Amino acid sequence: MKTRILKDTTEDIKLAAKIIDEGGLVAFPTETVYGLGANALNPEAVGKVYAAKGRPSDNPMIVHIASKEDLAKLTPQITGDMETLMETFWPGPLTMIVERNPEIPDVTTGGLDTVGVRMPDNKVALALIDASGWPIAAPSANLSGKPSPTRAIDVIEDLSGRVDAIIESDNCSFGIESTVVDMTGPEPMILRPGIITEKDLQEALDKPILMDPTLNVRPDRFNNDNFKPKAPGMKYKHYAPKAEMMIFEGEAEAVEAAINAERMERELLGQKVAVITYDSGNPKQAARRFFAELRDADRHGADAILAAAIEEEGIGFSVMNRMLKSAGYNIRKV
Repeated sequence: MKTRILKDTTEDIKLAAKIIDEGGLVAFPTETVYGLGANALNPEAVGKVYAAKGRPSDNPMIVHIASKEDLAKLTPQITGDMETLMETFWPGPLTMIVERNPEIPDVTTGGLDTVGVRMPDNKVALALIDASGWPIAAPSANLSGKPSPTRAIDVIEDLSGRVDAIIESDNCSFGIESTVVDMTGPEPMILRPGIITEKDLQEALDKPILMDPTLNVRPDRFNNDNFKPKAPGMKYKHYAPKAEMMIFEGEAEAVEAAINAERMERELLGQKVAVITYDSGNPKQAARRFFAELRDADRHGADAILAAAIEEEGIGFSVMNRMLKSAGYNIRKV
């Protein structure tokens, strides 16, 4: 397959929308990460997304819409809490898990009776969805298991020759995937943390928000083949670089010393080492840069990636969620 590299012009967005309408695949930017889109109501098109990514068929997709009113076309009931979250956070990096309408095919939801929906805060994404005339199912535009793409170059590297078109645009402003909150239970529950935090949701709804108890914990329970994830990233290996990755956790000075010692030891053995450190006081910067740094380490042939943990509070908790998954929970406490 020859992949067309498009620009984020009105003309090219219309061309990309035509590809979506005709059952093709288009990678496009959002404020979180680049997505790989297909008509969410076309089972054959959505099936192509799984094939292009090498994605397990029970890993549900998030459906992207261009207006708040479009949610009513995808779910039979919109509650007061859902209305509040839409008004507060849409467009933006929040996905709500809701009961699905029967028009949504099983392949889009991973066979579940629920569906994840969000309205992205990116003018290119919104223009593409609107021009296509369809809700767009879009997981991250990478090969399954690799770090999520936050730049067009990352998408081209993974998916050129596997999809119909890629829209080149600006780097993603947030850099990690949307917060996913399950709205189908007695209380809202965060299934995947993101830029919108537990505190943000609590303040919006004026009620406690539950957290999935397995977040940031080694997912041993997922050895059970009968487990069906309600949100992307809950079951399968995610965000993994080619290089071995290790996270160092402890006081800042001890972490710095341990990383330097490990780096020197590995370099004496002839290994190429990448080091990732962030200011815990600026978790938004860490979120924006993390996946790009993983990909750059792979691109430069790193044998090992040594990363310093950041404080697990607010957005820092969300960044650590990605770090832990990327490293396969390979943590050294110092």
